[in-house]
Amino acid sequence: MRAARQWTADHLASLPWNGEASDTAHAVLVSVSELVTNAHLHAATTAHLVLTWDGTCLHVSVADADPRLPRPRKADADPGAGSGRGLGIVDVLADSMDVHACHGGKAVTACFRPGGQPGPHAG
Repeated sequence: MRAARQWTADHLASLPWNGEASDTAHAVLVSVSELVTNAHLHAATTAHLVLTWDGTCLHVSVADADPRLPRPRKADADPGAGSGRGLGIVDVLADSMDVHACHGGKAVTACFRPGGQPGPHAG
C-alpha cells in the first residue's frame, strides 16, 4: 500500500493542479490506500492501479482478478468492526465512484475533480 501511495503522490505532483487542490490530492491518496488494500485483502490477488487525468477529472482505477463485486455494507453492521468501511470512505471522498466487472475480475474507479474545477454538468 505504501508503494501505491508513493507512486500516486509522484504522479499527482506532475498534474497541473494548483494549491487549492491539496484536499483533493489527500482524498486521492486515502482512496488509493483503501482500494489497493481492499484488492489485496478481499480478492487476494495483485491490484492493478491506473491513474488517468482527462483535464477535468482524475480517474483512479484499481482492478483485481476476483469477479465478485463488493457488497454494500449492511446498515446494521457492527459499528465497532475494524473493517468494512473502505468503499464507503472512497464514495464520500470521490466526486463519483463505479464498480464494474472487467476482464474476468472487477475494477473500482473513482473520479476526483480538483478544487476549482467545474463538474460535468456545469454550464
